[in-house]
Amino acid sequence: MKASMIVAVVLIVAGVLGLAYGGFSYNKESQGAKLGPLELTITEKETVNIPIWAGVGSILVGAGIFAFPLIKH
Repeated sequence: MKASMIVAVVLIVAGVLGLAYGGFSYNKESQGAKLGPLELTITEKETVNIPIWAGVGSILVGAGIFAFPLIKH
């Protein structure tokens, strides 16, 4: 499979997942305070929203690569 086809599939799958889920969350740990042997860590839940236009754009670019391959062998 050519590299351009792999990129196209990845873009299409990423676009579909972005539209289906709308974003993702992750935990961010930071050190709040350290007093001798006592340590205070703070865990915050961060959320990243994926805009609809980014998902649709990714699908369109992936489909465009399928229709008009960039790399010709």
